[in-house]
Amino acid sequence: MNILSLFDGISCGQIALNKLNISYNNYFASEIDSSAIKVTQYNFPNTKQIGDVIKVKGNNLPEIDLLMGGSPCQSFSNAGKGEGFNGKSGLFWEYVRILKEIKPKYFLFENVKMKKEWKEIITKALEVEPVEINGKYFTPQNRPRLFWSNILIENIPTQYDHCLKNILDTADESYYLTEKQLSILDLNFKWSENDIIRHKAGKHQQDNFYRYDGIMACLSASHHGAARHLTKIYLPDGRIRRLTENEVEKLQAVPIDYTNCVSSSKRYELLGNGWNVDVIIFILKNLLKENKNE
Repeated sequence: MNILSLFDGISCGQIALNKLNISYNNYFASEIDSSAIKVTQYNFPNTKQIGDVIKVKGNNLPEIDLLMGGSPCQSFSNAGKGEGFNGKSGLFWEYVRILKEIKPKYFLFENVKMKKEWKEIITKALEVEPVEINGKYFTPQNRPRLFWSNILIENIPTQYDHCLKNILDTADESYYLTEKQLSILDLNFKWSENDIIRHKAGKHQQDNFYRYDGIMACLSASHHGAARHLTKIYLPDGRIRRLTENEVEKLQAVPIDYTNCVSSSKRYELLGNGWNVDVIIFILKNLLKENKNE
């Protein structure tokens, strides 16, 4: 069995395959971020890195059984500039090109919730309807995503009974807000469903704090260390800190210390840009069922 993963990131798809004990002969990964590649090769040294997706040619590859990938979402995301296919998200067409070139037995494409017009274009190109799955039904993180696949996806969970408290470890003082940071907080706050706005006049994600008995917002892939500061949690004792690297790994169902070969700030960024592994396991379990039936 040969796997091709486009926009591979830290190879969350490969984690899912291994957790399911799905054996494969070759795992080809197309990725250009050096830190993401370092994490993948640290954990899966046999991964065959094939570089920039634009340069990947189907006729240079053996027969591919499963094609996976999620092209950049920035231009589709509500948090982006709304450029759609004119921005980085236009790399979706490279996925379509390679899909047509290699004609795999199975394919899986993932992206964020987006404008109806963009979703319809992707649906027409891939010739399958998308299925929405929210990662919050698997780990305590609100992460709605769309999946297009010719793998049957059914019986999607609609309830959960976990919260952030379930993934908390102990953390040293470096993770807690300093007195200076605490001094600019408005203590006259009101709880919303899962989080509170605590910074004076704050209205953005960086101003949010999440209850220990609620769930985290969608993890961010922000650069320059910003991603780790968007994971602040309000603890039972009233103290506030950001989540540790291992706690964020748990939110993505990634093995503990999987990313512990790059800097702390990169760990948060790469995890925020990855897949929720438990969601991918849920989808690929259906692939196992289909093969068993055959």
